Amino acid sequence: MKPKIYITRKIPNEALDLLEKECEVKMWGEEETPVPRDVLKKGVKDVDGLYCLLTDNIDKEIMDEAENLKVISNMAVGYNNIDVETASEQGILVTNTPGVLTETTADLTFALLMATARRLVEASDYLRTGEWKSWSPMQLTGQDIHGATIGIIGFGRIGQAVARRAKGFNMNILYYNRTRKTEIEKELDVTYKEMENVLKESDFLIILTPYSEETHHLIGEDELNMMKNSSILINTSRGGIVNEDDLFTALQEGEIWGAGLDVFEKEPVDLNHRLLQLTNVVTLPHIGSASIATRTKMAGLAAKDLVKVLQGEEPYHLVNQR
Repeated sequence: MKPKIYITRKIPNEALDLLEKECEVKMWGEEETPVPRDVLKKGVKDVDGLYCLLTDNIDKEIMDEAENLKVISNMAVGYNNIDVETASEQGILVTNTPGVLTETTADLTFALLMATARRLVEASDYLRTGEWKSWSPMQLTGQDIHGATIGIIGFGRIGQAVARRAKGFNMNILYYNRTRKTEIEKELDVTYKEMENVLKESDFLIILTPYSEETHHLIGEDELNMMKNSSILINTSRGGIVNEDDLFTALQEGEIWGAGLDVFEKEPVDLNHRLLQLTNVVTLPHIGSASIATRTKMAGLAAKDLVKVLQGEEPYHLVNQR
């Protein structure tokens, strides 16, 4: 008899085909809307595996409903949507999908940096709404990227990939990480500094640290006040790392020059959110890994790890331990 699994969203066909070959599949078939919690609770009752997304809150209540659950496979690098401690207590393995999205997310991070610095969205709207009447010397002027100082908070795979891109723009690269990466500093031509110094010296501050209780509101009023008035903050990690109220105040009062955000503390973001009203903010709907190739790879890796666990094998990427 095939193991039973529940999938919380419509996924690419390549991954779905693999799962249907090896498992008895139940799936919430909507692509744009998350599975309602009451539907999820019913769906997991008799399953051996759960395939979920970062939008799904997989807590103790959900796990208690799933008495046969052996594995939770998260189609994401981050897993703060899952109560990993409870999963470990109940003998449930948790997997994620790191590595495959590193370069794609770094591409998006640098694209967001460039769009914010050169006011690309604002300029496009300026043209499309008929405001462009003539060329003028200081019209829509932004910040230079080449030769500027970039500070990266969180120097894991994606942070290092961003550094490689910054090197091509002849940028001065600073980084702060909980554990210093001395072995790659020379290779990447980067300089380690304490967080306070990174904040004070950077023209571009890039947030790429994982989200946890420790990093919740890591960037708030005090940290924003340390930054240059001409600096730009880019967050492609998790929304909760930046205090959005403090960021709004800093942007509105000119304490920093601009911000590019792919993530928000509450997603999807409310259209009345104050940050969406500011012209010096570029906002995106959490699309860091959103290339066709990468999302397909992520879906496939999550599927393969789920199947591996259900077949008694070691998964490629295990978050907790057996």
